[in-house]
Amino acid sequence: MFQNIGEILLLLWRTFCALPQSFRQRKMIFEQLFEIGNRSLLMACILSLFIGGVVALQSGPVLAERGIASALGGLVGISLAKELSPVMMAILIAGRIGSAMAAEIGSMRVYQEVDALRTMNINPIHYLVLPRITAICIAMPLLVIFSMLVGWMGGGFVAVANHRIALTFQTFFSNLHDVVQLKDVANGLIKSLAFAFVIGTVSCHQGLTTIGGPRGIGRSVTKAVVNSIVLILILDYYITRVMLAFDND
Repeated sequence: MFQNIGEILLLLWRTFCALPQSFRQRKMIFEQLFEIGNRSLLMACILSLFIGGVVALQSGPVLAERGIASALGGLVGISLAKELSPVMMAILIAGRIGSAMAAEIGSMRVYQEVDALRTMNINPIHYLVLPRITAICIAMPLLVIFSMLVGWMGGGFVAVANHRIALTFQTFFSNLHDVVQLKDVANGLIKSLAFAFVIGTVSCHQGLTTIGGPRGIGRSVTKAVVNSIVLILILDYYITRVMLAFDND
């Protein structure tokens, strides 16, 4: 475990050192950005719409029984902005993109394409890792913003349609506007950026350390997704504690 952590941190440091090479890899970065961002929009839209709807459906009647149904907009807004949107988008990207990264790089490793790159004096980190981590770090915050907006709309639709809540769009979004501040959205974006680094680095590391043929590729994909999700949840807890400490100060 400690060896894997050390290798992941070393890979992340080498990627940071390679950042000046990003302009040379701009074509691959745009290709990865399209794959991570554009092709994830439909799933992100469906996931976010129903997450916002479920939060409103579960919380709205409880608030209405206590005579504070008008506070539903703020509850949905805060929960999506600070927690649900960044975490759920990170899990979605870990399952969809992290697995693809690990499989693609793992296949190149097993079939000695990575060794061929080194033979041609091409650094695998510059060619394989840097474009993927750069693209995921750009795409993840944008997907989280999109998720927040769609989730708020989903919560608003449920608040209006459910007779036990009986809110108007104006009341719902007025309360959301009053409660959700820019720092709450920034909180979610900071988390999303940290999660992006975790997914990109862990997935690329698993790909680069793949051994054992097709079965090894399968193991690497599984490890990439599982380790990314576990690290996302652990990191989410500690980032939340730090940000709460700053808010209290």
